[in-house]
Amino acid sequence: MAAAAPRLAPALALLSSLAGCAVGPDFVRPEPPAVDHYTEGAQPGTTALAEGQAQRLEPGARVAGDWWALFGSPQLDALVRRAVDENQSLKAALASLRASQANLRAGYGIFFPQVDADASAVRQRFSPLAFGESGAPPFVFNLFTLSASVSYALDVFGGQRRTVEGLGAQVDYQRYTAVAAYLALTANVVNTVIAQAAYAEQAAATEDLVRDQKEQVEITEAQAEAGTAPYASALSLRSQLAAVEATVPPLRQKVSQARHLLATLSGHLPSEWAAPDIAFSDLKLPEAVPLSLPSELVHQRPDILAAEAQLHQANAQIGVATAALFPSLTLSASLGTNNTTVDTLFLAGGDFWKIGAGLTAPLFHGGTLWAQRQAALDAHDQAAANYRQTVLAAFEQVADSLRALEHDAEALEDQARSMRAAEDALRLVRANYDAGVASYLQVLVAFGQYHQARVAYIQARAQRLQDTVALFAALGGGWWDPERSLLAGKGEAK
Repeated sequence: MAAAAPRLAPALALLSSLAGCAVGPDFVRPEPPAVDHYTEGAQPGTTALAEGQAQRLEPGARVAGDWWALFGSPQLDALVRRAVDENQSLKAALASLRASQANLRAGYGIFFPQVDADASAVRQRFSPLAFGESGAPPFVFNLFTLSASVSYALDVFGGQRRTVEGLGAQVDYQRYTAVAAYLALTANVVNTVIAQAAYAEQAAATEDLVRDQKEQVEITEAQAEAGTAPYASALSLRSQLAAVEATVPPLRQKVSQARHLLATLSGHLPSEWAAPDIAFSDLKLPEAVPLSLPSELVHQRPDILAAEAQLHQANAQIGVATAALFPSLTLSASLGTNNTTVDTLFLAGGDFWKIGAGLTAPLFHGGTLWAQRQAALDAHDQAAANYRQTVLAAFEQVADSLRALEHDAEALEDQARSMRAAEDALRLVRANYDAGVASYLQVLVAFGQYHQARVAYIQARAQRLQDTVALFAALGGGWWDPERSLLAGKGEAK
């Protein structure tokens, strides 16, 4: 054995040098798109003025980790924080992240020797006939054995390193999947609060209209009894009143659905927890809106980073499949002792040992290994295409949100003018009707126009707020902010 050691030294040195290499391509992070703006044509710096407010875009500014605080509602901030603490989907995503991190730690074990111990006690009946000794009677004896074994797989071609690299990429994927769940949760909570407040505002506006119409019905019925107005006018107004009243319950139902959704997002049953009532007037429009540079977006969006992690994982699998084409070498050794009694177990004469190396080289697998490597190459092409598509979709969402803010401001200003005009027209028609110079048909038309204009105005304002939320989400939501992001405080997804 000692004489063989000098002859094995050069071979072991060669294998050690090879162990520093890993087959397969090294992962190279994709370059961001070479553009400096998101939209076609000139990118606006400010939106149009609507209701005395214009939103100002700040290129290069980073999204704050608590971007929802810009809407100016402490109740909204508390609700988002509660949802992040209690939401079950986010908890599941973080648990999946922790599981992938544990799998990565388990994968690192391949780089260390595998050491095992074994102890056994056997009572057996031995027949000398098994060794060709005839005439010797069988005998029964006990055999006690203690042994230890060590094995170490030399990662000569880097297949195991590529496997661990893939596990690391899987950790990244689960991390950014958790970030995406966090981003979707915060955006859903804010959007649902806006929707709930808008539905409640529409219901309140409709109830105001109902009260006005009831007064008009009473006036018309009094005129009909006095013979100054046809009774058909009162009936028509009552029909219009009933139609408007019928629109209130669906709006209240939408408010209830929004409250139930907020309870679910916050990890509670709708029957055991109620979301706070946040008035529509309590939600402020953020006037200064950060706009990340296009080169930064690919490093902020969790869906892009998750797609990049999948590309990294597919890249590592090429190395794993390539390494399978080459030989594998394993070193092993074992040492032990046995004897027929426990008292004599450690006495000389019962000890044994062995040391060796095993080499396995694939010679013929019917083309399986080559096909598996080709499959890995094709999977990498698929991951690369998915990554590029994710980037395209992300830039599309930012561009859509920017244009939406621009058009929302224009639409809101138009709706505000329409509502004011309809309100003035209704006031004038009602005065003329009370004076007997306008017909009930004119009153019905004015009521309908004002109601539609007011509801459309509320919807336009809500849409402006929700499209602002969409822009914050499209830019990544500021999850990377170590001081203000709620996810950073949890620690698992850092």
